[in-house]
Amino acid sequence: MSNAQVKSAVRAFEILEHFRLSQQPRTMSELSVDLGYPLSSTTVLLKTLVNLGYLNYDRVRRVYFPTPKVTGLGDWVPRALFGPSKIIDAMNDVHAQTSEGIFIGTRNDVYLQYLKTKQSIHALRFYIEEGTVRPITQSVAGWVLLSTMPDDKVENMVRRANIATPNPSERVLVRDMFKRIEEIRQRGFGWVEGVPFPGGATIAVLMPGTILESPVTLGLGGAQERVRKNLDKYLAALLDAARTAKSSEQFATPIHIEL
Repeated sequence: MSNAQVKSAVRAFEILEHFRLSQQPRTMSELSVDLGYPLSSTTVLLKTLVNLGYLNYDRVRRVYFPTPKVTGLGDWVPRALFGPSKIIDAMNDVHAQTSEGIFIGTRNDVYLQYLKTKQSIHALRFYIEEGTVRPITQSVAGWVLLSTMPDDKVENMVRRANIATPNPSERVLVRDMFKRIEEIRQRGFGWVEGVPFPGGATIAVLMPGTILESPVTLGLGGAQERVRKNLDKYLAALLDAARTAKSSEQFATPIHIEL
């Protein structure tokens, strides 16, 4: 596949992502300016997406908008990932008790991926986009996932994650990661301040079952001082959520995806 084809594929997804965020019809020129694409490239991409049935074009207003075919691309994914389990209920319960940012994370190659997020309603908060990935070494939730792996696999994962970490100052020493993982194994949860956001803090616990054959973590993040002040309360809410999910059916994995 040529670089031009790769660029076109990336831009097509960026257009759809732009509509997800704006949630309103957009003209060709607006999309070109907002995304920084040449007008000629934008024209070709939009025409292609219309021909494929993913965008509707209103010739009177000269605006584009996604069709239900876009929704159909992923409306089955939550069922495939979470099945009949109560993990979403557990995430909502923790959010109701704490009002902090709550997320469900799992491993995606050498990354932690935030599969589901529920944003904080506090005035001072940190925003994490659903679907975001970051190197597994750059979040305590990632460390919790690493704690489930044999030591030899942990070392390999850390080295690979360091390669995927563009900022050299954020790369970690294997011995330091082993120390963090051992603390998590002993305590039964992970807690850190200042990672991945300065001034923030995160607590993460392991959930029962797997998603796509990978362990799952439930995490809470918020302003450092607020999380520190409420650490016992927040941790209790997360652990209770994990126990509740354990008593329910395991996560359904009707499909197999090689990670």
